[in-house]
Amino acid sequence: MVNGTTIKVLYFAQVAELTKTREEQWPLAQALSCAEWLAQLESRYPQLAPVKRLKLAINQYHVGHHSVINPGDEVAVFEPVTGG
Repeated sequence: MVNGTTIKVLYFAQVAELTKTREEQWPLAQALSCAEWLAQLESRYPQLAPVKRLKLAINQYHVGHHSVINPGDEVAVFEPVTGG
């Protein structure tokens, strides 16, 4: 698929271990909310459940689940990080 009809998805840390990949292309023909996309992610990788805990960055900017993913975007998926 041509860029513009896909998104580049990057997985980090535990998420990469659970998906057994660090990067993949996903088809995406039209804009989708992060929450909707996370539901698709959970369908593809049930071992990530519950996906509501996951954090996202779109084009290297941290975003909330209400944000929109557009075709051509880069989406990073990672676990919440706590400090101590």
